[in-house]
Amino acid sequence: MTVSRPLHVCLVCNTAWAIHTYRPGLIKALLAQGARVTVLAPYDRTFAPLQAWGVTCIDVPIHSKGTNPLADLKTLVTLWRHYWALKPDMAFHYTIKANIYGTIAAALARVKSIAVTTGLGYVFIQRSRAAQVAKQLYKIAFRFPHEVWFLNPDDHRTFVDAGLLVHPERAELLRSEGIDLEQFPLTPIAAGKPDFVFILVGRLLWDKGVAEYVAAARAVKARYPQARFQLLGPVGVANPSAISKQEVEQWVAEGVVEWLGETDDVRPYLSAADCVVLPSYREGMPRTLLEASALGRPIVATRVPGCRDVVEDGVTGLLCEVRSADDLAAKMLQMLEMSAQQRAHMGELGRARMQAEFDERLIIQRYFAALTTHTGVRFEEKRPS
Repeated sequence: MTVSRPLHVCLVCNTAWAIHTYRPGLIKALLAQGARVTVLAPYDRTFAPLQAWGVTCIDVPIHSKGTNPLADLKTLVTLWRHYWALKPDMAFHYTIKANIYGTIAAALARVKSIAVTTGLGYVFIQRSRAAQVAKQLYKIAFRFPHEVWFLNPDDHRTFVDAGLLVHPERAELLRSEGIDLEQFPLTPIAAGKPDFVFILVGRLLWDKGVAEYVAAARAVKARYPQARFQLLGPVGVANPSAISKQEVEQWVAEGVVEWLGETDDVRPYLSAADCVVLPSYREGMPRTLLEASALGRPIVATRVPGCRDVVEDGVTGLLCEVRSADDLAAKMLQMLEMSAQQRAHMGELGRARMQAEFDERLIIQRYFAALTTHTGVRFEEKRPS
């Protein structure tokens, strides 16, 4: 049975780029069922492709980096006005400010909502006044959503231990936003190359462990000059932990890393690498590691929430201690000194885990089930094949 009546779903985030990049499968599945989809986010270049799919895009000021209470109040009021006018059946909120102000705005407009905590970020890494305020705002806002979804059990436990869930029974473990296994097929690692390529993919933030990656690269290159260390992702982004372009250019000039800039398609870069690295201080569920595993790439990552939920230490990759350039270098050397067959086997096991636990189609069914529960709208049943 198809959707029994038109369903209107809003997706709210601090960047439209994240909606376009991380949730295309969800959007297309909703549209295929006859639902209306509206994205509320600051305008960026992904408005055009989203609109080409049939999505309505609305420019909303959400300043992820700022701490100006007047700007945040403007965000809340703007979202409330849009919700009051749109009257969607359900709003999904992603990232800190959308979770906080979007959830409150939805409650004021009597719109049902689900908060998706895609990662705890600097609020739970740094000890600052702003971080403490954000935690209290979480506690206020999370009275209202019909469900709160976490991408890993550690984030859920952190919220429970901090007393931030007024209704703990509404919490659900989503286990990532899923990966499109057809878009990221198993790809053999090229054999017989004279060099060995490590790559770190993501926004270039100090909290992603970029400084440790650079320091470890220096140590590894001292023993294996043919090793290459790549960075792929934007610099100077709107985040308190952002790394400047000048700092990255200094590393490039030193010859320790290569900066590949930004891309709309990470697959060629991941496929060309021998190992994917993410020395992050904390993650929700790192998309780049899901993509790397789906392609069959072994991983070196930190033993922190999110990363350790993707990487099985010694099986699909290697885990190192957080904020330790020395341990990161040791694990990268261990990976480099493995045989090609050992690395390929790690990658194959990572791919198998993606198929069993992180297939995007399983996650989409979770979205559909939640929508049916809270709106009564039923969808055509499509089981993952």
